[in-house]
Amino acid sequence: MSYEHRFIDGSPCGLPLGKVVCVGRNYAAHAKELNNPVPSTPMLFIKPATAVVGLDSPIVIPQDRGACHHELEVSVLIGEVLTNSSSEAAKQAIVGYGLGLDLTLRDVQNRLKEKGHPWEAAKAFDGSCPLTAFVPVKQVAGPLNLDLQLERNGVLQQKGNTSEMITGIFDLVAFMSTQFTLLPGDVVMTGTPAGVGELKGGDRLVLVLDKYCEFTVFVG
Repeated sequence: MSYEHRFIDGSPCGLPLGKVVCVGRNYAAHAKELNNPVPSTPMLFIKPATAVVGLDSPIVIPQDRGACHHELEVSVLIGEVLTNSSSEAAKQAIVGYGLGLDLTLRDVQNRLKEKGHPWEAAKAFDGSCPLTAFVPVKQVAGPLNLDLQLERNGVLQQKGNTSEMITGIFDLVAFMSTQFTLLPGDVVMTGTPAGVGELKGGDRLVLVLDKYCEFTVFVG
Protein backbone atom coordinates (compact mmCIF):
# COMPACT_ATOMS: atom_id res chain seq x y z
CA MET A 1 0.00 0.00 0.00
CA SER A 2 1.44 3.37 -0.98
CA TYR A 3 1.88 5.96 1.77
CA GLU A 4 -0.25 9.11 2.01
CA HIS A 5 -0.22 11.71 4.78
CA ARG A 6 -3.45 11.31 6.78
CA PHE A 7 -5.04 12.68 9.93
CA ILE A 8 -6.03 10.33 12.75
CA ASP A 9 -9.67 10.33 11.61
CA GLY A 10 -8.51 8.77 8.35
CA SER A 11 -8.99 11.85 6.20
CA PRO A 12 -6.15 12.81 3.82
CA CYS A 13 -4.02 15.80 4.72
CA GLY A 14 -3.95 16.98 1.11
CA LEU A 15 -0.17 17.34 1.10
CA PRO A 16 2.37 15.52 -1.07
CA LEU A 17 4.97 13.23 0.45
CA GLY A 18 8.30 15.04 0.61
CA LYS A 19 11.58 14.60 2.39
CA VAL A 20 12.05 13.81 6.08
CA VAL A 21 14.47 16.05 7.98
CA CYS A 22 15.82 14.45 11.14
CA VAL A 23 17.93 15.49 14.10
CA GLY A 24 20.37 13.33 16.02
CA ARG A 25 21.03 13.47 19.75
CA ASN A 26 18.24 15.91 20.65
CA TYR A 27 17.68 14.17 24.01
CA ALA A 28 20.72 14.16 26.29
CA ALA A 29 19.86 10.76 27.81
CA HIS A 30 19.86 9.14 24.37
CA ALA A 31 23.23 10.65 23.50
CA LYS A 32 24.56 9.29 26.79
CA GLU A 33 23.25 5.76 26.25
CA LEU A 34 25.19 5.54 22.96
CA ASN A 35 28.29 7.21 24.44
CA ASN A 36 27.93 10.16 22.08
CA PRO A 37 28.70 13.79 22.93
CA VAL A 38 25.80 16.25 22.93
CA PRO A 39 26.20 18.52 19.87
CA SER A 40 26.38 22.28 20.34
CA THR A 41 24.02 22.82 17.38
CA PRO A 42 21.38 20.45 15.97
CA MET A 43 22.93 17.58 14.01
CA LEU A 44 20.76 17.10 10.92
CA PHE A 45 20.30 14.39 8.32
CA ILE A 46 17.67 13.59 5.69
CA LYS A 47 15.62 10.54 4.82
CA PRO A 48 14.15 10.49 1.31
CA ALA A 49 10.46 10.00 0.56
CA THR A 50 11.23 6.36 -0.26
CA ALA A 51 12.03 5.80 3.42
CA VAL A 52 8.46 6.61 4.50
CA VAL A 53 5.88 3.89 5.12
CA GLY A 54 2.67 3.79 7.10
CA LEU A 55 2.11 1.82 10.28
CA ASP A 56 -0.91 0.04 8.84
CA SER A 57 1.41 -2.75 7.64
CA PRO A 58 4.07 -4.73 9.55
CA ILE A 59 7.53 -3.19 9.84
CA VAL A 60 10.02 -4.83 7.50
CA ILE A 61 13.59 -5.19 8.79
CA PRO A 62 16.40 -5.43 6.22
CA GLN A 63 18.00 -8.86 6.20
CA ASP A 64 21.69 -9.66 6.66
CA ARG A 65 22.62 -6.10 7.62
CA GLY A 66 22.93 -6.51 11.38
CA ALA A 67 20.84 -5.09 14.21
CA CYS A 68 17.96 -2.75 13.39
CA HIS A 69 17.05 -0.44 16.28
CA HIS A 70 13.81 1.43 16.98
CA GLU A 71 14.06 5.15 17.73
CA LEU A 72 10.66 6.62 18.65
CA GLU A 73 10.18 10.29 17.77
CA VAL A 74 7.51 12.96 17.60
CA SER A 75 6.94 13.71 13.92
CA VAL A 76 5.83 17.09 12.63
CA LEU A 77 4.01 17.66 9.33
CA ILE A 78 4.91 20.90 7.54
CA GLY A 79 2.21 22.79 5.63
CA GLU A 80 3.98 25.91 4.35
CA VAL A 81 7.28 26.80 2.67
CA LEU A 82 9.90 27.67 5.27
CA THR A 83 13.25 29.25 4.43
CA ASN A 84 15.35 30.99 7.09
CA SER A 85 12.21 31.22 9.19
CA SER A 86 11.65 32.40 12.73
CA SER A 87 10.46 30.07 15.46
CA GLU A 88 7.04 31.73 15.35
CA ALA A 89 6.78 31.23 11.59
CA ALA A 90 7.82 27.62 12.06
CA LYS A 91 5.08 27.15 14.65
CA GLN A 92 2.46 28.57 12.32
CA ALA A 93 3.58 26.30 9.45
CA ILE A 94 2.94 23.06 11.35
CA VAL A 95 -0.15 21.14 10.25
CA GLY A 96 -0.07 18.18 12.63
CA TYR A 97 1.84 16.06 15.12
CA GLY A 98 2.34 12.32 15.10
CA LEU A 99 4.86 9.63 15.91
CA GLY A 100 7.52 8.07 13.76
CA LEU A 101 10.26 5.48 14.02
CA ASP A 102 13.75 6.37 12.90
CA LEU A 103 14.80 2.81 12.13
CA THR A 104 18.57 2.53 12.34
CA LEU A 105 20.89 -0.24 11.19
CA ARG A 106 23.11 0.13 14.23
CA ASP A 107 25.92 -2.20 13.19
CA VAL A 108 26.11 -0.51 9.79
CA GLN A 109 26.04 2.93 11.43
CA ASN A 110 28.84 2.05 13.85
CA ARG A 111 31.06 0.82 11.03
CA LEU A 112 30.42 3.97 9.03
CA LYS A 113 31.10 6.20 12.04
CA GLU A 114 34.40 4.43 12.70
CA LYS A 115 35.50 5.26 9.16
CA GLY A 116 34.19 8.84 9.29
CA HIS A 117 31.71 8.08 6.50
CA PRO A 118 28.15 9.42 6.10
CA TRP A 119 25.32 7.45 7.75
CA GLU A 120 22.74 7.29 4.95
CA ALA A 121 23.10 3.55 4.44
CA ALA A 122 22.13 3.05 8.09
CA LYS A 123 19.37 5.66 8.28
CA ALA A 124 17.81 6.28 4.87
CA PHE A 125 17.06 2.80 3.49
CA ASP A 126 13.62 1.97 2.08
CA GLY A 127 11.07 1.67 4.88
CA SER A 128 13.33 3.27 7.49
CA CYS A 129 10.74 5.87 8.51
CA PRO A 130 7.38 4.35 9.55
CA LEU A 131 4.94 7.17 10.37
CA THR A 132 1.61 7.26 12.19
CA ALA A 133 -1.30 9.42 11.11
CA PHE A 134 -1.15 13.01 12.32
CA VAL A 135 -3.16 14.77 15.03
CA PRO A 136 -4.37 18.13 13.63
CA VAL A 137 -2.40 20.97 15.15
CA LYS A 138 -5.53 22.63 16.58
CA GLN A 139 -6.19 19.55 18.72
CA VAL A 140 -2.74 19.57 20.35
CA ALA A 141 -2.81 21.88 23.35
CA GLY A 142 0.85 21.80 24.35
CA PRO A 143 3.31 20.49 21.74
CA LEU A 144 6.27 21.53 23.89
CA ASN A 145 5.05 19.24 26.68
CA LEU A 146 4.03 15.99 24.99
CA ASP A 147 4.63 12.53 26.42
CA LEU A 148 5.72 9.82 24.03
CA GLN A 149 6.36 6.17 24.72
CA LEU A 150 7.01 2.84 23.06
CA GLU A 151 6.26 -0.60 24.48
CA ARG A 152 7.77 -3.71 22.93
CA ASN A 153 6.04 -7.00 23.70
CA GLY A 154 4.32 -5.42 26.71
CA VAL A 155 7.51 -3.95 28.19
CA LEU A 156 8.12 -0.19 28.29
CA GLN A 157 11.23 0.53 26.20
CA GLN A 158 11.15 4.28 25.56
CA LYS A 159 9.49 7.12 27.42
CA GLY A 160 10.11 10.83 27.09
CA ASN A 161 8.58 14.27 26.92
CA THR A 162 9.14 16.95 24.32
CA SER A 163 10.09 19.37 27.13
CA GLU A 164 13.29 17.30 27.47
CA MET A 165 14.49 18.17 23.97
CA ILE A 166 17.77 20.04 23.78
CA THR A 167 16.32 22.12 20.94
CA GLY A 168 12.54 22.52 21.18
CA ILE A 169 10.21 21.77 18.29
CA PHE A 170 9.66 25.32 16.99
CA ASP A 171 13.31 26.34 17.33
CA LEU A 172 14.35 23.07 15.69
CA VAL A 173 12.08 23.53 12.67
CA ALA A 174 13.31 27.12 12.32
CA PHE A 175 16.94 25.98 12.44
CA MET A 176 16.29 23.28 9.87
CA SER A 177 14.84 25.93 7.55
CA THR A 178 18.18 27.76 7.62
CA GLN A 179 19.88 24.65 6.24
CA PHE A 180 17.20 23.21 3.91
CA THR A 181 14.04 24.82 2.59
CA LEU A 182 11.08 22.94 4.07
CA LEU A 183 8.16 22.37 1.71
CA PRO A 184 4.50 21.47 2.29
CA GLY A 185 4.38 17.73 2.91
CA ASP A 186 7.87 17.52 4.41
CA VAL A 187 8.14 15.83 7.79
CA VAL A 188 10.40 16.80 10.67
CA MET A 189 11.58 14.10 13.07
CA THR A 190 12.47 15.68 16.39
CA GLY A 191 14.84 13.19 18.05
CA THR A 192 14.47 10.14 20.25
CA PRO A 193 14.53 9.70 24.04
CA ALA A 194 16.63 7.00 25.70
CA GLY A 195 15.75 3.33 25.49
CA VAL A 196 16.44 2.49 21.85
CA GLY A 197 16.85 -1.20 21.16
CA GLU A 198 16.95 -3.98 18.60
CA LEU A 199 13.81 -5.13 16.82
CA LYS A 200 13.09 -8.80 16.16
CA GLY A 201 10.62 -10.48 13.85
CA GLY A 202 7.27 -10.97 15.59
CA ASP A 203 7.73 -8.05 18.00
CA ARG A 204 4.55 -6.17 18.94
CA LEU A 205 5.04 -2.42 19.34
CA VAL A 206 2.62 0.01 20.96
CA LEU A 207 3.32 3.68 20.30
CA VAL A 208 1.57 6.33 22.39
CA LEU A 209 1.49 10.10 21.87
CA ASP A 210 0.26 11.58 25.14
CA LYS A 211 -3.56 11.54 25.40
CA TYR A 212 -4.01 11.95 21.67
CA CYS A 213 -3.41 8.62 20.02
CA GLU A 214 -2.13 5.06 20.36
CA PHE A 215 -0.93 2.79 17.56
CA THR A 216 -0.05 -0.91 17.50
CA VAL A 217 2.23 -2.42 14.87
CA PHE A 218 4.02 -5.73 14.42
CA VAL A 219 7.50 -6.43 13.10
CA GLY A 220 7.38 -8.78 10.11
